[in-house]
Amino acid sequence: MAYEIPARERALAFGRAARAYAVHRPPYPAAVFETVEEFSGQRLAGARVADVGTGSGIAARALRERGARVVGVEPGAGMAAQFRRELPGVPLVRGDGNRLPLAEGSLDFVTYAQSWHWTDAARALPSAMRALRAGGALALWWNDPDPSVPWVAGQQARIEDRFGPGRYISDVKTPPGLRWRRRTLRWSRRVSVDFHLAKLATHSAFIVLGEPEAGAFLAAERGHLTRHFPGGELDEPYVTSVAVAVRGVTEA
Repeated sequence: MAYEIPARERALAFGRAARAYAVHRPPYPAAVFETVEEFSGQRLAGARVADVGTGSGIAARALRERGARVVGVEPGAGMAAQFRRELPGVPLVRGDGNRLPLAEGSLDFVTYAQSWHWTDAARALPSAMRALRAGGALALWWNDPDPSVPWVAGQQARIEDRFGPGRYISDVKTPPGLRWRRRTLRWSRRVSVDFHLAKLATHSAFIVLGEPEAGAFLAAERGHLTRHFPGGELDEPYVTSVAVAVRGVTEA
């Protein structure tokens, strides 16, 4: 039986699975960061970057590895604690994208990796623009399962049957007024069936559902997957969507 879980409840649920999130959630391909540099016209190396809704620091780590001076912004206590374990040398402030606790004009980039859809865009956009310097860039990106792959489409149908009609989070509309540049990337990673199921368990709907219901769904899903992948491994395919807008560059 499908039912709707309130967005706020889902948004605050990740702290319960912070460690598993850090281990099992996918990274972002290098092409994401190359796209951000290309579309913004500036390098990440040496740039001042706030990664908002940073979670366990998956994107913040990649940004730092590219030479950015990163600060994480995270509202949840559980995720903030995990971030500090993962990236003890990276500054972290508690807050959310609707009201960034950052100085006006202090940043070259504000990034939202897998997190813009949790904001109120009418509040988050002016907050990000305030924190950016003139010519700074707002960059949003998401990993979504690739629905063109048959086994993924089947799995998504079963999830929607259980939790109600969903949407790919990259379908969230970017706010009007700015000139957005967009790119879609496809990639995959090789994982075990068990690892893939552990990744599914870090999604907010499963966290909120709790045991034993989430466990029962995932056990049934293991049966579907082992029939498709008797060797116990699969290629987990993703569509990664990137959108970048530069402060001061508006729609024609």
